[in-house]
Amino acid sequence: MDVTATQLLHLRPRELTSAVLCAVIFRQFSATIRVQKEHVGVPNLERIILAALDIGRRKGFHSTTTRDLAEASGLSMGAIYNYVDSKETLLRMILAGVDYAVEQAIVPFDKGEQDDPTLRLHGLIRRHIEVSDILQRWFAFAFLEIKSFDKVARDSVLQSELRNERLMADAIAEGIARGIFIDLPPMRLAAMIMPLLQDWYIKRWKFRQRDMTSVAYVEAVINFVDRAIARPM
Repeated sequence: MDVTATQLLHLRPRELTSAVLCAVIFRQFSATIRVQKEHVGVPNLERIILAALDIGRRKGFHSTTTRDLAEASGLSMGAIYNYVDSKETLLRMILAGVDYAVEQAIVPFDKGEQDDPTLRLHGLIRRHIEVSDILQRWFAFAFLEIKSFDKVARDSVLQSELRNERLMADAIAEGIARGIFIDLPPMRLAAMIMPLLQDWYIKRWKFRQRDMTSVAYVEAVINFVDRAIARPM
């Protein structure tokens, strides 16, 4: 995909890549990035961010230094400062990428979902797992490193999670009103579903050992949720 030409709107989960997110980030942070040519800037920004994600996983974001980023990305420290003026900016860039992935690929409803709460819930579950499968490093970083974020960044991550829960809760509430789902607080049920989605990118090693694909995991989660919240006939 030519990320410099795409409109970057309403992409399907499989179209979302680190390169796409970095193209979005490059445009959102154009006021602080000193490189103006997008075809040059986006690939280098991607190298920096992916290096930060990998180093953060090994030693924690709080302990990551500019020298670490330079060694891992292959760019000089001076070049890195052309894109990222501080660790706080780098953090905001990563979280902006995760937010974009959620807004553009998870939220848009497929045909039929708007009128069918069961299909909508299934779609939200499927897209969340599909997107986090492709962008596992991004989602795991946002989840695992939250303890080292400042209050603004922590609130951003928490609000993103609550937004996802509200989307599922809205579908569940409609299903309850139609007599399809059990009559329990929708936000409570949505909060119980969310850890199933997060488990996919937080504990990938566990599913890799069991030779479980993302497609199989989507099916397993949907079947489990359907049985758990279906109203007894």
